[in-house]
Amino acid sequence: MAALIRGVSRLFPTERNAFLSTSSDIIVESKRFVRGLRRKPVRVLFPEDDAGKAVKPPHPQSGPHAAEQKVARRGHPDRTDPVKTRTDPAKQPHVTVSKDHIDGLRYERAFPGDKRLSRLVSVARSRTFREHQGKILLEGKRLICDALEVGARPHTVFFSALDRLRELPLDKLRGAAIVKVKFEDIKIWSDVVAPQGVIAIFARPDPSHLNFSQRGQSVPMSLICDNVRDPGNLGTMLRCAAAAGCRDVLLSKGCVDAWEPKVLRAAMGAHFRLPVHSNLDWEEIGNHFPQPVTVHVADSSHGHHVRRDAEDDGTHKLSKPGDYGWVSSSPSRKKTEYGEYDSDSESEDDGLSPPRVETKLYHENWAQSPSALVIGGETHGLSMQAVQLAEKTHGHRLFIPVVPGVDSLNSAMAASIILFEGRRQLMKLQQTTGKKRQAKADGSGSN
Repeated sequence: MAALIRGVSRLFPTERNAFLSTSSDIIVESKRFVRGLRRKPVRVLFPEDDAGKAVKPPHPQSGPHAAEQKVARRGHPDRTDPVKTRTDPAKQPHVTVSKDHIDGLRYERAFPGDKRLSRLVSVARSRTFREHQGKILLEGKRLICDALEVGARPHTVFFSALDRLRELPLDKLRGAAIVKVKFEDIKIWSDVVAPQGVIAIFARPDPSHLNFSQRGQSVPMSLICDNVRDPGNLGTMLRCAAAAGCRDVLLSKGCVDAWEPKVLRAAMGAHFRLPVHSNLDWEEIGNHFPQPVTVHVADSSHGHHVRRDAEDDGTHKLSKPGDYGWVSSSPSRKKTEYGEYDSDSESEDDGLSPPRVETKLYHENWAQSPSALVIGGETHGLSMQAVQLAEKTHGHRLFIPVVPGVDSLNSAMAASIILFEGRRQLMKLQQTTGKKRQAKADGSGSN
């Protein structure tokens, strides 16, 4: 086409700007036409109207008004060109957090893509991580407030609303990382049906460094959990021990982790009401007693039958470990985390003599001195070391009689009944001793 124009221009040297007459109704300027052919097309994005159709801008005007319109567009920054304002997302700076303050406490806002909540919650649910890294997971206002009250050290606190954060003692959260996240994120990683919108990661508490408030109301009685592997049962036992005013709780090897989320929910803050010592050998359990104590073992399985047979022959002692309802009868293995004992002929060949422990009803007088109660798990039963410790300290085998045909109570319910009976006996003993001392003091004063 350009060659054609050049040829036409040579034929009409005097008419370089037009190659057809005005009578043809077509006037073509050669220079502008050639310049148009040399242009490269560009992609133009037009804005869309409400109907979803592209609206083309009006044809640009030529003449002196075009320059005025161009200057007017420059003077209005709100009227921008959609092509020029379109930027590449990869070139935009990636902002992760922003800082805010509440009552002088600084917190961060987690934007989409922040993995801190998912990463910390997932690792805090692992027992290996809790033991090696020394961190635990607490969820809900009550548990977090109880932990802060006794002096536990928080690492990170995640909350979904400022009202949830204001419910916590803010003065005790200084030094911890406070992160505001969406409630949907907390709901994803929460273990409860109706999450409260606050989750915290704490350092694993050391019972010797916590300030327990109810030590003045405790009685000289300890709870020993042996092979308790159900989280709900262990949490209920801890709650009962705190309500009964026990001095402390000792967990032997083989028990479920006391800081597992299910145990924490079942205990309802009992971890921060009394010392809880976990993962102890039987040699270490004896070292945790501040003074000589009498160790008793609980057995609610077939207790009324054994009691009746013992009364018939005039004795209150049992002949073999199998007579104890919760004593395990599996062969002993060195690699097991809980002690076991075989009550068959193999044990007699090894030269082991079965322990003999006197039986008593739970409401008889058995807590007449500082005592400890051993509760065994329902699956594996009491370890042989527990029965041997009861025999060594002249303890008793306590049982709760039930009507014939009814299965024995579970371990948590039996622990609750016996612990409160022990508290009643110890409180009565303290009152009697106090009255005797007062009477003796009054008598010596009158003389």
